Amino acid sequence: MPALSLSSPSWTRTKDLFPSWFYSDIPSLNRARRLFYFQLPSLSLYLPCTTFFVVYRKHPMSVTSIKYRSLEEFVNETRASGRYSFSWEGLKQNFDLSDKALNQALFRLKQKGKIARVRKGFYAIITPEYSKYGMLPPHLFIDDLMKSVNKPYYVALFSAAALHGAAHQQPMEYYVITEKPALRDIRSDKLKVNFYVKKDWVEKDIVQRKTDAGFIQVSCPELTALDLLTYGNFSINRVFTILEELIEEMKAPDLTRAARNYSQKASVQRLGYLMDKEIRNEKLSAALKRALKDDPLFPVPLLKSSNVNGRPDPDWKVIKNVNVESDL
Repeated sequence: MPALSLSSPSWTRTKDLFPSWFYSDIPSLNRARRLFYFQLPSLSLYLPCTTFFVVYRKHPMSVTSIKYRSLEEFVNETRASGRYSFSWEGLKQNFDLSDKALNQALFRLKQKGKIARVRKGFYAIITPEYSKYGMLPPHLFIDDLMKSVNKPYYVALFSAAALHGAAHQQPMEYYVITEKPALRDIRSDKLKVNFYVKKDWVEKDIVQRKTDAGFIQVSCPELTALDLLTYGNFSINRVFTILEELIEEMKAPDLTRAARNYSQKASVQRLGYLMDKEIRNEKLSAALKRALKDDPLFPVPLLKSSNVNGRPDPDWKVIKNVNVESDL
């Protein structure tokens, strides 16, 4: 349909196209100097500046803003903004393309080594320094990943210990604690992320650590120590070695607070036993004693997955069913 000016005689002739109520506010539109878009149940009116186009559509029309000419441009600008990842939802918001066309574009970039799939609907942008390996370290995308699935989280266990400087070697796997329902672990040749679940946690026990991609949520040293004795079936010697290094970052008041808030009292007993009888740190063991002073103690094995034969320690009610040795 040709462009119509409100001052044009042809405008009058077009009034037969629509009912009279449609034109009630038209005169006021001529005073505006910007783009107008009005949506009605079965038609749309697109008005650029003072020249008007009347478009009849069977169904309401939405306006899609196309910001990028190609997926590679989108990836480059995403990386230039300081981010190392993007989601499928982010793509759909920026491209008016079919799912098939987007998947084909993603495949081409994966073939070029520009991106890597982390999990369904989420992709990492491979920067030159990581191009040989073909994957980013998780701390560069974990915050965006958890936001994309709308889940609270914190980096935990050996991954948190490493961020606190308590790892004599970098862990090969990444560990994250989140809320139920559990996420499926990520397993590939280049990436391993383990997800554990917890009902809740205290925000004071979570600290923020800055990375090149922004901030990530990390368990404090005290919570990290307790989680190491709760989750997974890790070697007690490996955990003990981490604890020996982690005590340099732990503070007695924070340990008492974290232990009081911790739901797994058996893990508090185990940590107390190791701090008292094996590491022999009086300050931290006393902090754990204060946390347990009002709780009844029941016998628990030091190693969860082993037998429970033996006599409980009189102070912590922990049965030493395994010998502990440091890997240092």
